[in-house]
Amino acid sequence: MRIDKYLWCLRLFKTRSLASDICKKGKVFINNEKVKASKIVKENDHIKIVKAAITYEYLIKKIPKSRLNAKLVMEYMEDITPQKELDLLKNIKDTQIKYNRPKGTGRPTKRDRRKLNDLLD
Repeated sequence: MRIDKYLWCLRLFKTRSLASDICKKGKVFINNEKVKASKIVKENDHIKIVKAAITYEYLIKKIPKSRLNAKLVMEYMEDITPQKELDLLKNIKDTQIKYNRPKGTGRPTKRDRRKLNDLLD
């Protein structure tokens, strides 16, 4: 099975074209080699994917015949991403400033916008 189709089947990407695009950008590695979207994957291959400054690592257990139910994904691959990378992801999420208004309170007022701009600057 092609690597772009495999990544899509295991729900690592929402669409096959997104999986293909990340391969074209050189952010997918199989056994530490950059690969194109047409590269064929085999069992026991080691996959690295660079997404949002985090390097995810997976080990292929089995090759699926088609797109999988989310509950079955872990039967076909093993997530071996180092804890250091997962901690980095958590730090990135914690440092991002989020301005969430309570649902149903409407648009921000001029005063709210000024406060938000001051906060972000």
